[in-house]
Amino acid sequence: MNETMVCVVGNVATGPVYRETASGPAARFRIAVTSRYWDREKSAWADGHTNFFTVWANRQLATNAAASLSVGEPVIVQGRLKVRTETREGQQGWMSADIDAVSIGHDLARGTTAFRRAQRPEQASVPERPEPNWEREAGSSATADGTAPQRRPEPAAVT
Repeated sequence: MNETMVCVVGNVATGPVYRETASGPAARFRIAVTSRYWDREKSAWADGHTNFFTVWANRQLATNAAASLSVGEPVIVQGRLKVRTETREGQQGWMSADIDAVSIGHDLARGTTAFRRAQRPEQASVPERPEPNWEREAGSSATADGTAPQRRPEPAAVT
């Protein structure tokens, strides 16, 4: 319950590595997060320190991330921060910072993207339901529960 949730904004540093595991799809990639600051002496923005995180995604998020992300793209990642200390190649105290992703998306402040809803295999065989008629009868001023119906605002005409 006491987890460290983080939201990082950066660039994809390595291409996603996708694997089918016994518990379902999994993917991982690295994200580079560089701080920026205003350098008063140069009157320009300057890059600060760069942090690298390994982002882990599971299930449908893994499938969608592997199909959507490429090196260099700006992304926003939200998830649980995990900091690990290990011994690697005889060196004690090697540390890594991982993010167990809950949500991943392109950073729309730095570009555009086109969203395509992923079709799940179990949904492919389910027939589409018709859109319900949300309009009420002309003379009705209240719904079945006695409240006034809510109407969506009409879009403004562009001239």
